[in-house]
Amino acid sequence: MIHFEEFTLANGLRCIVHEDHTTPMAVLNILYNVGSRDEDPQHTGFAHLFEHLMFSGSVNIPNYDEPLQRVGGENNAFTSPDITNYYLTVPAANIETGFWLESDRMLNLAFSEQGLEVQRKVVVEEFKQNYLNQPYGDVWLKLRPLAYQVHPYNWATIGKEVSHIENAVMDDVRAFFAKHYSPANAILVVAGAVPVSEVKRLAEKWFEPIPSGTRYDRNLPLEPRQTEARHLDVSADVPVTAFYKVYHMPGRADAAYYPVDLLGDILGRGKSSRLYQRLVKEKPLFNNVSASCTGSLEPGLLIISGKLNAGVTPEEADAAVEEILSELRTAEVSAEELEKVKNQAEASIVFGEIELLNRAMNLAYSKLMGDANLVNQESTRVQAVTPAAVLAAAQEVLRPENSSTLYYRAQPKKSVPELATLDAEAE
Repeated sequence: MIHFEEFTLANGLRCIVHEDHTTPMAVLNILYNVGSRDEDPQHTGFAHLFEHLMFSGSVNIPNYDEPLQRVGGENNAFTSPDITNYYLTVPAANIETGFWLESDRMLNLAFSEQGLEVQRKVVVEEFKQNYLNQPYGDVWLKLRPLAYQVHPYNWATIGKEVSHIENAVMDDVRAFFAKHYSPANAILVVAGAVPVSEVKRLAEKWFEPIPSGTRYDRNLPLEPRQTEARHLDVSADVPVTAFYKVYHMPGRADAAYYPVDLLGDILGRGKSSRLYQRLVKEKPLFNNVSASCTGSLEPGLLIISGKLNAGVTPEEADAAVEEILSELRTAEVSAEELEKVKNQAEASIVFGEIELLNRAMNLAYSKLMGDANLVNQESTRVQAVTPAAVLAAAQEVLRPENSSTLYYRAQPKKSVPELATLDAEAE
């Protein structure tokens, strides 16, 4: 059980305090209600670009890291399709430094052509290094537009293409900041050895003077029900052929999410899962295979992926996977198998709450979903799932027509004589 108190500032900033005096540290976490799903389709990658820009300095603080490190703190951030999250850890006695830093960049982010150019180059290099020049790096650049036809989950967090970041201009950057980075669109969580009264005082001192901004209300297009299987077959210079299959599933706040999440665990969580036991150990088609869920706020994806053994075609692997999926659509899982994945899920929840930072992040995310106390209801919702609910989830989600499949074939290796001939021709 994570104990917490909540209050809201006059400007709309939602604040949550989780006191824990067993540690001398404190976490300050700010979740902004903006992710890649909120971008213009012609200007993608902006939420991730802002993750970098927010560390470029504010009007009053040109170097964000220096004052934080001086008081023993560290910080980081991440962007997802749903949110952008900034967090710092600092000795609790120095928590006001965190308030000062975060409030100043919420109010007065430094907009300079030089800063934009520096971060633009950093993000473009990240795009090339992690997505274009790395084996399998472009998988989600291909899978997302295959699975999503109209919803903005259609593109990866990094963006659709490099040119969208290369061509980012200051007017677009300023407009994106004004629309999303304000108290009305943020959730502040402070966790650790800081009393609620002190958090209130500091929040009112540093954040309440910031203009509220306009609460962002989404009106995103709904992804229509998929009624026909989709396939994409590509080849690239990668070590081995890979296989990816995704299915549309309920969003994170939907009660139907939990049976599908456990279904994914039954399929491919760990070496005792069905996919691993059948397709790695018994019939070695894959050298590794797993299943997981994106956990998106809006309807997301259940993902099955793996690397194939030499000589195995993706068609063979696909047929073998489908055989296992068919079994799950036909009969209930045993109480013992379901109990096993419930225990795994329970362990993940418990161990995840050991870290102070995780507790702060989970509180913020639960608040975004509508109720901070959802963080304390996870175990109950997991334990409530029945074999009948898992069967119903399999029949709805694992429909063949609900699938999008990517065969990522390894290009045949050239023989030594062929390479020698090519070298001779080049000379």
